[in-house]
Amino acid sequence: MELVTPELRERLIANGRNPDSDRVPLVKWFNPAGAGTWLIVDADPEDPDIHFGLMDLGFGTPELGSVRLSELEAFEGPFGLGIERDLWFEGRWPISVYAEAARRAGRIVEAGPELDAAARSRTVPAGA
Repeated sequence: MELVTPELRERLIANGRNPDSDRVPLVKWFNPAGAGTWLIVDADPEDPDIHFGLMDLGFGTPELGSVRLSELEAFEGPFGLGIERDLWFEGRWPISVYAEAARRAGRIVEAGPELDAAARSRTVPAGA
């Protein structure tokens, strides 16, 4: 599976040109055979292999940081499964809301009480 389409790459790089803003994640990658979820907001314009977002490797301590796309593309898990892109993911909140919810839950969440509590401080979802 293609983790980044050409259109998505352009959008990620465009977001990377404004790194200090609280952007909505554009893509979700996940390990279909185990732990590992990434909500990605941008790609470094100088090195588009480097992506920034919220990462959860299943240790109960999700964190904001960077990951190399090439490393995720090279990953081969059980049964030969690699990292996949959630084709139906649509970021609804800025990454700060997902990060706060993940801190409360100990994992990335896309719905539920932790996300609701983190989002309460926002009156309108980003992009609405």
